[in-house]
Amino acid sequence: MKKIISILMLVSALVLTGCATVPMASDAQDIQAKQFNSPNKKISGLYIYRDGSILGAGLKKNLYIDDKFIGESARNIYFYKTVKPGKHKISTESEFGNNDLYITTQGGKNYFIRQYIRMGVFVGGANLEQVEEEKAKAAIRKLKMAKSQ
Repeated sequence: MKKIISILMLVSALVLTGCATVPMASDAQDIQAKQFNSPNKKISGLYIYRDGSILGAGLKKNLYIDDKFIGESARNIYFYKTVKPGKHKISTESEFGNNDLYITTQGGKNYFIRQYIRMGVFVGGANLEQVEEEKAKAAIRKLKMAKSQ
């Protein structure tokens, strides 16, 4: 029995700490987005990022803005998208469906959302949280921009 539990724990660890890759944006797009310039008054900027946490490193999770697919996340990546000011639903694929975060944006401002992986019943699940601007900028500076849809 101990041997079976050990094998299950090893397999779980491998699944949750593997390596995942996604299509990446150009270096020029990455550099431009990391300027964190405020968008014009008619739009809001959304930075959605997943930092370097080792938990779930091998998992890719779909991300959506207002039910529109923007791309798959992976460890150490971020997306930058613009939206019209107002209420928006940011969603991430999780273990048993999507988890949603609702935010209301104002024109001319950037908003920062962190996707994080947590232990699940069968595979790692994902969730979202809005993050304070300076903390998010520091994290995003260490990441690479993924290509969005």
